[in-house]
Amino acid sequence: MKVVVLGAGLMGKEAARDLLKSENVEKVFLADVHVEQVQAFKEKIQSDKIEAVRLDANNDAELKAIMSKGDVVINALFYSFNEKVARTAVEVGVHSIDLGGHIGGATDAVLDLADEAKAKGITVIPDLGVAPGMINILSGYGASKLDEVKSIKLYVGGIPVEPEGPLKYNIVFSLEGVLDHYTDTSHVVRNGQLREVPSLSEIETIHFDGFAELEAFHTSGGTSTLTKTFPNVETLEYKTIRYQGHADKFKVLVDLGLTNKETKVEIDGKTISTREVLKAALTPGLLLGDKQDAVLLRVIVSGEKNGEPVTYEYELVTKKDMADQVTAMARATANTISVVAQMIGNGEITKRGVYPPEQIVPGDAYIAEMQKRGVHIQETIKQSTSVANG
Repeated sequence: MKVVVLGAGLMGKEAARDLLKSENVEKVFLADVHVEQVQAFKEKIQSDKIEAVRLDANNDAELKAIMSKGDVVINALFYSFNEKVARTAVEVGVHSIDLGGHIGGATDAVLDLADEAKAKGITVIPDLGVAPGMINILSGYGASKLDEVKSIKLYVGGIPVEPEGPLKYNIVFSLEGVLDHYTDTSHVVRNGQLREVPSLSEIETIHFDGFAELEAFHTSGGTSTLTKTFPNVETLEYKTIRYQGHADKFKVLVDLGLTNKETKVEIDGKTISTREVLKAALTPGLLLGDKQDAVLLRVIVSGEKNGEPVTYEYELVTKKDMADQVTAMARATANTISVVAQMIGNGEITKRGVYPPEQIVPGDAYIAEMQKRGVHIQETIKQSTSVANG
């Protein structure tokens, strides 16, 4: 198979790195507007299978021409491009997957292309990061083992292994995305009803072996498509994991309006966004640098099987590989999107149209593939009479 990777940021490069290791992948086209970054990566990798391509994703003709080179397209661009890339995939007839982005209805716009994608005989899957993404796949897998699903609880955090500073946090993905998740409201299902709750609210203590005291709280975007895929559950909620005290400190910034995109101030005759000032002020002190990060994940799917209450729990703890300096978030995210791209390319995923991850990615095969890449997802089955590990 030939795979086009759009965007040579951290996630794009790591997805390309994984693809190049596969015998089934004959060519990887890594495309970015900064083609010199791709060339440098190519020289470092030293693989004949990779081709560096210059791409201005705003140029429709250029985007179409480059996407046409592949059998499968991995979209690792900023989420504002997700709808455009998906539409182009339908137009040129290639499979396409992206890293997600709930802001501004990006994922809904991709899902709306379902009929057109099916007619073209292609598969499009949005939201293939960690949250949403990995948690969707695991939720769907757990749910498939139950006769009736009653509750889905999701917990995910990308955090430093050694917390420092007042926020005890380092940037492991995108500070812009973090501010969005902390500012917008969170969608949950309570007593079977879809509701909105404020982000950074309902803080609870959560424990993972080997980590100091942690907390979990609501943030936006995590439930993504799950509220539509599982409309009859009694409970569905997503919470972000951080070190204790983080949410209360960040809530002050949100309550002051500093994270709001619309808040502007005038200084010396210039109109300035408070959010941009906040990002500029926070970023230098929050860069991960040489420090080690970790991704913590817990998915709890509860319901009934053969008339008995059963819970499937999936847990992940993965840390930055200090030898090659690949962050834990990159390992979890880039491997997820690479694995699914290969499942489409090698015929393991055959459904055509647009589907969220929980409806189309085979959970058992996904867990096995991630295991091969050193990302270990542990399954625990809790029944009324026994507990089994898988």
